[in-house]
Amino acid sequence: MIQGAGSNVGKSLLVAGLCRAARRRGLSVAPFKPQNMSNNAAVTADGGEIGRAQALQARAAGLEPHTDMNPVLLKPESEVGAQVVVQGRRVATVKARAYAALKPGLMAPVLGSFRRLSAAHDLVIVEGAGSPAEVNLRTGDIANMGFARAAGVPVVLMGDIDRGGVIAQIVGTQAVLEPDDAAMVKGFVINKFRGDVALFDEGYALIARRTGWPGFGVVPFFAEAHRLPAEDALDIPAGGGTEGLRVACLQLSRIANFDDLDPLAQEPGVALTMVRPGRAVPEADLIVIPGSKSTRGDLSFLRAQGWDVDIAAHVRRGGRVLGICGGYQMLGRVVRDPDGIEGPAGETPGLGLLDVETVMTPDKRLSRVAAVHAATGTAMEGYEIHIGATSGPDRARPFAHVGGVAEGAVSADGRIMGSYLHGMFAGDAFRAAFLKAMGAPSTLAYGAGVEATLDALAGHLEAHLDIDGLLAAARRGP
Repeated sequence: MIQGAGSNVGKSLLVAGLCRAARRRGLSVAPFKPQNMSNNAAVTADGGEIGRAQALQARAAGLEPHTDMNPVLLKPESEVGAQVVVQGRRVATVKARAYAALKPGLMAPVLGSFRRLSAAHDLVIVEGAGSPAEVNLRTGDIANMGFARAAGVPVVLMGDIDRGGVIAQIVGTQAVLEPDDAAMVKGFVINKFRGDVALFDEGYALIARRTGWPGFGVVPFFAEAHRLPAEDALDIPAGGGTEGLRVACLQLSRIANFDDLDPLAQEPGVALTMVRPGRAVPEADLIVIPGSKSTRGDLSFLRAQGWDVDIAAHVRRGGRVLGICGGYQMLGRVVRDPDGIEGPAGETPGLGLLDVETVMTPDKRLSRVAAVHAATGTAMEGYEIHIGATSGPDRARPFAHVGGVAEGAVSADGRIMGSYLHGMFAGDAFRAAFLKAMGAPSTLAYGAGVEATLDALAGHLEAHLDIDGLLAAARRGP
């Protein structure tokens, strides 16, 4: 189990790289994260949802994503509440205090998922969440030491030297852990080093002396990480090029499945701007309104930034708008939530750019789909992960057809487009056709690039970590 001495130390990337390295050694390997908090979700082969980081790790392992790989997924809907997804299915929406009471009952499904994966594979690599140093959260913990102790899984602690203070990160974590928790740690890894690694030899030795834990290596900064799907919207690069098709994507407060933008960010002929809160939408050829975990809440957020005014001006100038999932819902006349599924019951006026309206319903649609883009006739693939049903006259002009059934909506002039299909830009053929229709070339082989980057990451870890030592530290037997 890889645990972090803090958040965002690179656990997800390390697990992905280790999965690919183990696979290249001929091992059957699976990723596992007991509890994840993310609005960036993937639809699994068994019809549920997990964090997209675990979907990338599954790809690195050569597996289809499965709900057992992330049995508890928390999807924040507000500052104090989140949707709780257990083994792929939404079971509740709770406030933080209520989740603390719910958490002990989740250990059983977490262990059930872990044991199924363990029985099916030679190796399971587990990713912690946050840090075990957050000892105030230790009671009922299922994400870090609580899981490690319950499952008997040895732990490797990782620190991030790029943030500074990595010696205190590792030594301080040991200092606050209870002795039985600290005993689970079999060693440490230092991540994101820049420069001459030898300059840290003394610090590395000091950590080993102070903790009694062996080091498994120092990982230099992996410059190609931006070629892998982003786990955080802030990690999405500015774009593949500085000239070409100008695309502006709104960074909503509850932005979801934002890795829809990753392929566009890597296109050399696209200049992608992530529009941060408080900033005006720049001049663009295309504005993307992405998915959201709280459509009505983010409509209010969008208006509070003044983005509705910017979008209206963009449309008057002849610009195009693409709304994906929650963004599609926002483009309509109104979003109704009579049962208070996403928050307080009520309705919120949409942007009025498509003649459609959305009603939130309790049922959540989770499916992978093959479709045909209506405007270009290009085959495309994607997935749906949403609540709400959208209807109205503009649905007569669909964005795509799924199994012969109309999907999405397009305005009469073709410049306003809405679709529930996430992941559409990952397909090279569709992305090329979509960009060509807007006068931009596509030169990116996205999927092949992800595979090559995972191989490069595995090679990077093989060169700088004691992989044999890590494998030897793994627990043997049931």
